[in-house]
Amino acid sequence: MSNILELRNLRKHYATQKAVDDVSFSIEQGSIFGLLGPNGAGKTTLLRMITGIFYPDSGDIYFDGKEFNPADDIIKIGYMPEERGLYKKMKIGEQALYLAQLKGLDRSEAMQKVKTWFKRMEMESWWNKKVEDLSKGMSQKLQFVTTVLHEPKLIILDEPFSGLDPVNANLIKDEIFGLAQRGSTVIFSTHRMEQVEEICNHIILMNLGKKILDGTVNDVKQQFKENKFSIKVQGAAAGIADSPAFEVDSRKDNNLIVKIREGYKSNDVLQHFLQSGATIEAFNEVLPSLNEIFINLVEGSKAVTRAFSETPVN
Repeated sequence: MSNILELRNLRKHYATQKAVDDVSFSIEQGSIFGLLGPNGAGKTTLLRMITGIFYPDSGDIYFDGKEFNPADDIIKIGYMPEERGLYKKMKIGEQALYLAQLKGLDRSEAMQKVKTWFKRMEMESWWNKKVEDLSKGMSQKLQFVTTVLHEPKLIILDEPFSGLDPVNANLIKDEIFGLAQRGSTVIFSTHRMEQVEEICNHIILMNLGKKILDGTVNDVKQQFKENKFSIKVQGAAAGIADSPAFEVDSRKDNNLIVKIREGYKSNDVLQHFLQSGATIEAFNEVLPSLNEIFINLVEGSKAVTRAFSETPVN
């Protein structure tokens, strides 16, 4: 599958810091891509360069097979920033129509798409409400709709589930999957690692302006696995002792987590349990969560507290 976006050696410096420092990666068309990192890692600066808000100091951006030209390409991008940009005094229906027309739709087409999305997102009764009367979650749904209704090729969502209850979070999650299935590419930026595991095909992790991790969710978890397995046995597990093949990491009732020692394999663990007379009900590899990987890679760095001036170096 072809790449919708390629970044090559992208750099952006602020007055005292390197916000983005020689970052390269590519995103396949139709994928859901996770952009991760602690506060101050450079994610927002990177997104602003992808959307043409900032220009890189050096490096290249290629969009849809050619060099990125914000004047021509921005209409093909939907960007939902973490900072909301809605007109508080404007009625919701009128605002959605206005923003759709800014994205190149004529009024008739905009009306059709707005009504379709309002129905899909259970927002039909909101048409004459004002944004200032909406809850945070309702505003979030409106912002999502205005980001995607013109069916952009690239959709960038920065913390899209902020303020949403579980029902509406699932509603938007289903729509993200649907957009990808219909050919849109989604860049998903969040601090919620469990959402990344559920939604994303591929991730990168940034820290201190640099890319420090790049791969599919499964490959990343395999890369950082610790050779641990969970075992559920029939009856209490208290009598199961360590063996040359493994050590017991934890045990509770009839469940154990074991760590296989170097030079041994999972079959050696199973053989030990069978020889002990245990009846095995379940045996599964334990992979680290993205949250655990994230913390291990960035813990102790200065990225968590680093802040940038909003004035770029010219």
